[in-house]
Amino acid sequence: MRGMMMNLEIPKTPNSRKSRILVSEGKDGVNAVLTPPFSIEYESDVEDRAPNIFQRIFSLFTNVRSGSDLTRFQASLLLFRCSSGETPLDRFIAVVGWSISTTRPAVFGVAPYNPILGETHHVSRGTLNVFLEQVSHHPPVSALHATDEKEIVEMIWCQQPAPTFSGASVEVVVHGKRQLKLLNHGENYVMNSPNLLIRLFPRPGVDWVGTVSIGCEESGLEAELYYKGPSFLGFKGNQRSVKGKIFESKTLKTIYEVEGHWDRTVILKDVHNRKASTVIYNAKDVFSKLIKTPVVKDPKGLWATESAVVWGELSERILGKDWDKAREAKRAVEEKERELQRERRSNGETWVPKHFTVSYTKERGWECSPKQKWVPPAPIVAPFRDI
Repeated sequence: MRGMMMNLEIPKTPNSRKSRILVSEGKDGVNAVLTPPFSIEYESDVEDRAPNIFQRIFSLFTNVRSGSDLTRFQASLLLFRCSSGETPLDRFIAVVGWSISTTRPAVFGVAPYNPILGETHHVSRGTLNVFLEQVSHHPPVSALHATDEKEIVEMIWCQQPAPTFSGASVEVVVHGKRQLKLLNHGENYVMNSPNLLIRLFPRPGVDWVGTVSIGCEESGLEAELYYKGPSFLGFKGNQRSVKGKIFESKTLKTIYEVEGHWDRTVILKDVHNRKASTVIYNAKDVFSKLIKTPVVKDPKGLWATESAVVWGELSERILGKDWDKAREAKRAVEEKERELQRERRSNGETWVPKHFTVSYTKERGWECSPKQKWVPPAPIVAPFRDI
């Protein structure tokens, strides 16, 4: 079976969409377990939810402490619009839409993954190649580098989640800088991430909230986006809304207003012509192209540090709802990591990231610089839907 791939059907509830996991065996017995991305109807198709409310609450605290799962990154389908815009304003509008598209559904009580030090994730979608590395464990810091040589685009992200507890909720501030570089236009867009709000009582749930700022020094344009969840009690209302504006940096003059819902549609309104509006993001269109399970194109190219390899057994157990075996698989990975830490400590060694140069200052926070100019094609491929 070496180098072969097989499909394993996972039992689901009647209201859930059909799902598969792909198990691929690489060299030296390295196995990767790949699962489908969330659809926009994420509440109905989540398979790895903890079995009861108390375990869901516990898993949230584990998730907050450990950082986000590297395998949840989805390559955006909107990058080509950013690089193909004719004017700086066109490109800036496209970047705003792309930034909104990176907001992904977060689900209360999903069984946690705890990225280990040096864990990686390497995936390609079309000509876009993406590479992530867990560059710090305490505190948890993830670094991302993505390049597209066809569109001449580069992304560099460095992120550290920091939770703040306040009685009935936990707000996770995502520190770090996101950069999107349109190299053929000489433009660098700098932005931050919204915060993750976890409500524990009276109605458990997870939402993205806070302010996202986007700026491009070369074009002199900025944007501010305000993410808002439901009311304090967690009941329905203006859920998952995003509002904001695009304005000139020097004059602070507003050019466009942004309004909508990041899980549905977001429109752009011309402040000089209120009747003129344009859809800059349609979540259904984007997510409909992300429903296919990634595949291992080159099993021999899989590294032992790949997320789908590190957590392969755990993913199988969770999707099979074998919670006892899942806990054993999770403990086995974490105990191996603790043993490596003890060995480094006894030998007086300091772990250094392999793929990024990392620095930290109080003034600038965590900064990550990739060691390679272009990310090479990955052994794992995320295919588009055939439509």
